[in-house]
Amino acid sequence: MKLLSKAFACLNNEKDIANFLRDLMTLAEIQEFENRLKIAKLLLKKNKSYIEIAKEIGTSTTTVTRVAHWLFNGCDGYNKVLK
Repeated sequence: MKLLSKAFACLNNEKDIANFLRDLMTLAEIQEFENRLKIAKLLLKKNKSYIEIAKEIGTSTTTVTRVAHWLFNGCDGYNKVLK
């Protein structure tokens, strides 16, 4: 994880980050990570159930639950990115 963190830290703008992500991952992997950010954003609004969020995003309630766990009990990464 240290090498990956350093790689992101040396990127200066959104275009460079997007290019790195595209080189690093498949489009499906990028979409999955984007979906997790969308889930976290919806969870912070607190106006939808896990089932409603899963249906809106097109994922499982297991994924919504996993994102919720890290959003509320993790290292505060989601919160920093979404502020």
